[in-house]
Amino acid sequence: MDSANNADAYLQAAIEEARKGLSEGGIPIGSVLVHKGKIIGRGHNRRVQRKSAILHAEMDALESAGRLPASAYQESVLYTTLSPCAMCSGAILLYKIPRVIIGENTTFIGEENLLRSRRVEVEVLQDEDCIQMMREFIQKNPNLWNEDIGV
Repeated sequence: MDSANNADAYLQAAIEEARKGLSEGGIPIGSVLVHKGKIIGRGHNRRVQRKSAILHAEMDALESAGRLPASAYQESVLYTTLSPCAMCSGAILLYKIPRVIIGENTTFIGEENLLRSRRVEVEVLQDEDCIQMMREFIQKNPNLWNEDIGV
């Protein structure tokens, strides 16, 4: 299991990804996939930038990790700045990622109960940087946010 200091560093890497997405004109959500203490995939929500229907941060991190054997996912931890939606939770379940560390779920609660019901360890940190970044974005871009979450 990751130590607290490493967990902080991995969440910070996800926050960096979220800030990168925001600087590109996208939605500030970031994610990293960590396997045996090493970041093997990183991504940010690029739906706007790529005109994609599905390129959420978690999906982008999985995509950037590339094709991996099933065992790699089963030994990994996914860090994400925001609670994962149904689509991203489906990918977590499909690849049997056993642990998800979430920056915050005050601005959006995804499918955490589904993940827990399928024995995924879910930890929510309520990180103030993550909360503030999303609150500001949602306030300034309510239509784009609603589009991203399918409202």
